Amino acid sequence: MFVDRVVVHVKGGDGGAGCCSFRREKYVPRGGPDGGDGGDGGSVIVEAVANADNLADVAHRKHWRAQKGGPGQGDKCHGRQGKDLVIRVPPGTLIRDRDRGNILRDLSEAGQRVCVAQGGRGGRGNVAFATATNRAPRETQPGTLGEERWIILELKMIADAGLIGLPNAGKSTLLSRLTRATPEIADYPFTTKHPNLGLVTAGGDRAIVLADLPGLIEGAHSGVGLGHEFLRHIERTRVLIHLVEPLPLDGSDPLRNYQTICQELRLHDPTLADKRQIVCVSKAELTGSEAVRERLQEELCQPVLAISAVTGQGLARLVSQILGLLKSEPAEARS
Repeated sequence: MFVDRVVVHVKGGDGGAGCCSFRREKYVPRGGPDGGDGGDGGSVIVEAVANADNLADVAHRKHWRAQKGGPGQGDKCHGRQGKDLVIRVPPGTLIRDRDRGNILRDLSEAGQRVCVAQGGRGGRGNVAFATATNRAPRETQPGTLGEERWIILELKMIADAGLIGLPNAGKSTLLSRLTRATPEIADYPFTTKHPNLGLVTAGGDRAIVLADLPGLIEGAHSGVGLGHEFLRHIERTRVLIHLVEPLPLDGSDPLRNYQTICQELRLHDPTLADKRQIVCVSKAELTGSEAVRERLQEELCQPVLAISAVTGQGLARLVSQILGLLKSEPAEARS
């Protein structure tokens, strides 16, 4: 099961209470206070790990609570420190405070971590209150409560290139041809229910992370179809590969279909319009696809590739163009 958005409640461990105790030994009738401090509570930490690809492991648990600190004891013994609780998420996870709406951290790389709920401090024992004029204090402090909040974990997939286009444009078929990924492929729309990732090897040590993003339709920016569920994954891709079906089954105009997707990207986030795109006419093996490619190229005033996942036509050239764009654009350009 692919999960890319989870709302969870996190709570740091409460601090342990300080101890009220007095030293009692043979031949020491007034040993004085010896109550130790309580231990600090553990914190809840969110960490990005490289071997995770979605939030399914987090979704099964709604409440995450770190361990409480132990109470202080006699003989000036401090209470046990509560253990931190680590929530492991994929790189590209955005952490947001649900109630305040502010972003706590964007974990864009593996190894990054953030404390989302600080543990409480342990209370002081009565030995901490001893003074020259108060030699037998009975005051202690309770531990402070751990921080708690509701947070939203939102995954925005990180990929070098993303396949976009209307449903049935051939995105899943192209991904399966270029990589070892095995997305669901069928002859009906909305076959892809969640983004799929694949690794395109380009010779030597060069590789491209390619994402098949579910088909968008008109009105996706406002939630129509799959809507916001997958538009956000496009935000982190460095290059977009726009597939245009030359002969749609519904008889729609390919140029109009291309413009529809571009408009949806612009309405969702204006910065997406500035992302570099490689426009391709898919299913080039079909009769009449070349005429559609020439028309698109003339209307858009930019090169349009003809590719076919069935025959392999244009795939090597497509990979070469992706590598060229990635080389000319630094990795920091990811949004």
